[in-house]
Amino acid sequence: MNSHPKVAVFGGGSWATAIVKMLCENLETVGWYMRSASTIEHIIANKHNPNYLSSAELHPEQLDFSNDINTTIKQYDVLIFAIPSAFLTTELEKLSTSFKGKIIFSAIKGIVPETGLIVGEHFFETYQIPYHDIGVITGPCHAEEVAMERLSYLTIACNDEEKAEMLSNCIRSRYIKTKISDDIIGTEYAAMLKNIYAVAAGIAHGLGYGDNFQSVLMSNAIREMKRYIKKVHKMKRNINNSAYLGDLLVTGYSTFSRNRMFGNMIGKGYTVKSAQMEMSMIAEGYYATKSAYKIKEEKGTCTPIIDAVYNVLYANKDPKKEFEKLTNKLD
Repeated sequence: MNSHPKVAVFGGGSWATAIVKMLCENLETVGWYMRSASTIEHIIANKHNPNYLSSAELHPEQLDFSNDINTTIKQYDVLIFAIPSAFLTTELEKLSTSFKGKIIFSAIKGIVPETGLIVGEHFFETYQIPYHDIGVITGPCHAEEVAMERLSYLTIACNDEEKAEMLSNCIRSRYIKTKISDDIIGTEYAAMLKNIYAVAAGIAHGLGYGDNFQSVLMSNAIREMKRYIKKVHKMKRNINNSAYLGDLLVTGYSTFSRNRMFGNMIGKGYTVKSAQMEMSMIAEGYYATKSAYKIKEEKGTCTPIIDAVYNVLYANKDPKKEFEKLTNKLD
């Protein structure tokens, strides 16, 4: 495999910006596709993203920008998608080129609403990309701490160990440690599910529940996650590893967590629409809840936390009453 791969990032949000920053530590040139030409111009002139993660200093001389998705796909071999799952289909509708021969890594922590699939499965089913050419980038890692160059850990998952190691080498630095995994389905489902549990943690906080309850909620959440992932993809895995438990904890507890923030607003009485309007970033957990609930109905998994969040967000149930019921189902 090429020791100097041509890597491009797709997306203009905070996580895309953080990944670009990490890659620039090791690569001479990083491709970067984003829709907004004005944002590209601002980054070139001012060395930071004006809309997301503005504290992260960028190096325009290393960045090969384009607002044409086909141009970037044609020119790069390793494609990292960090577009919110709710918008992925719309962006990919612009395709006039092929993914043939490309390696796809998903940094999207959600489910594609139109297909109800996690991103890796979506690329496999829709574009016939073999699983050995699909990978996942997962935490525990908040973009804001990457911007501050605080020590962070990432798990790079791919069925092809050599490709996972290749991307790990591109991302690893003095403030980023990486490990590899072959559990692409499990890690991606975990990355999606932890956002739902963070919404639950936020709702609980907004309702006035304290740290004692939050600890019980997170303890039950990791067990619920284990049951859920086992139903969709049975293989040997340690659910207490950082890609599962660690990512759940940082998303459930951190003040940087947009999903916890969204849930907190719901718990305080915001409607879903008003909470979404007030937030400048996408809360993936909102979109993931509907798809995850549908999958769990098909698989027959016991998921009281997902059920409670679904009832609040999609069945218009009262958060206070739903969480009162939930407290009797936890142990």
